[in-house]
Amino acid sequence: MRNKFGFVLIRPQLGENIGACARSMKNFGFKKLILVTPKFPFPNHKTKVTSVGAYDIIENTKLFKTTEEAVSEFDMVISLSARKRDINKKHITMYDFNKILSKRNKSNIGLMFGPESSGLSNKDLSLSNFILQIPTVKNFKSLNLSHSVTLICYEIFKNLNLKILNKKAKNLKISSKSKVSSVVKYLVNLLERKKFFLPHEKKHSMILNINNLIYRLEPNDKELRILSSIISTLSKNKL
Repeated sequence: MRNKFGFVLIRPQLGENIGACARSMKNFGFKKLILVTPKFPFPNHKTKVTSVGAYDIIENTKLFKTTEEAVSEFDMVISLSARKRDINKKHITMYDFNKILSKRNKSNIGLMFGPESSGLSNKDLSLSNFILQIPTVKNFKSLNLSHSVTLICYEIFKNLNLKILNKKAKNLKISSKSKVSSVVKYLVNLLERKKFFLPHEKKHSMILNINNLIYRLEPNDKELRILSSIISTLSKNKL
């Protein structure tokens, strides 16, 4: 599924940025890197150094002379821009982007990024289906190329793995309230022996606060056992 996504870098200017992009892609399981007329002999030493363990992506990178050639294999192209452009093209949010990923999960999708200094030209943008702007603060919108690629890789990875991640979360065995209640009672009894609940008129509210603190947690059985052991150990030692 991840091989359906390609990262298209138009006229990149710095070898180290390309290496960092490759590293981010590999972090999230992507392989397809495409360059259009890089402004340096590719690959150079800085590309190799910053790619670290992702040099296989650099070695398999495709080079093209024009943007038209670079995006020709994709069913859909989404361009990244730090500012809203005054062209007849739909601008989408990150929320829209995730909806597209969910609906078009069988499409070959190209993600197009512009040069570090100037961004994509209007001609480059005209070849895309949508323009996506990564949300940032208003007074400083420009992101480093590799940072932009990292954020998009993460969003796609999260979208593709959402069901798996949710399933793992649901499969976590949370301890029953009866087990939690036993630990709370144990703690309250020990605190009473230590004369913690003083003055006595505040005992009720103090126990309520303890209940609020512990009952809102969602511990599993192992975590409850650890908590009980900590409480037990502290009760045996003079503070």
